[in-house]
Amino acid sequence: MKLNTNSNSYIIIYSAILVVVVAFLLAFVYQALKPMQDANVALDKKKQILYSLNIRGLDGAEAEAKYAEVVKSEEKAGDQIYYACEIDGQKKYVFPLKGMGLWGGISAFVSVDDDLNTIYGAYFNHESETAGLGAEIKDSQAWQEKFKGKKIFADDGQMAIGVVKKVENPASEVDCVTGATLTCNGVDEMLKEGLKSYIETLKK
Repeated sequence: MKLNTNSNSYIIIYSAILVVVVAFLLAFVYQALKPMQDANVALDKKKQILYSLNIRGLDGAEAEAKYAEVVKSEEKAGDQIYYACEIDGQKKYVFPLKGMGLWGGISAFVSVDDDLNTIYGAYFNHESETAGLGAEIKDSQAWQEKFKGKKIFADDGQMAIGVVKKVENPASEVDCVTGATLTCNGVDEMLKEGLKSYIETLKK
């Protein structure tokens, strides 16, 4: 009996078999590549933590080794994870932060000196901010370096760290990225709420 390749039943069966085969192949490739993808995600996170500690320009193996050297432990402040580190014999704490920018989520790792008040370094990331504007929070190392040495709290204990249009308190404030006011507002709120939450918990 000759197979009628023009029949509806043939087309439906052929399409169903093709979908099953393609789905199987995609699932196989996903499972085969997942360990590598997970390793790359973990390495990227370690690099971001190192960036916040002002350690940049390392390849994968170098970053793994440096991370193992400087990050001493993962700790908890309430329900939040932070990282206890040591640089040149001095304690540092790295706090992961999350917030909202103009078009989506933003995040950061901020390292703080042992006084729990002086920022040692910062690295910012985003999901979908505008290139050349809001994306500069990630792409501009020069802007990130403006946070070095900034004070989180004023002498009276009030939250002082901020990202503002016009800097009036150079000890605690960083100027906005030009043309990215809404993204920087998100960064400002993320810093204030996130750092306050960690540090108040640690000081109890």
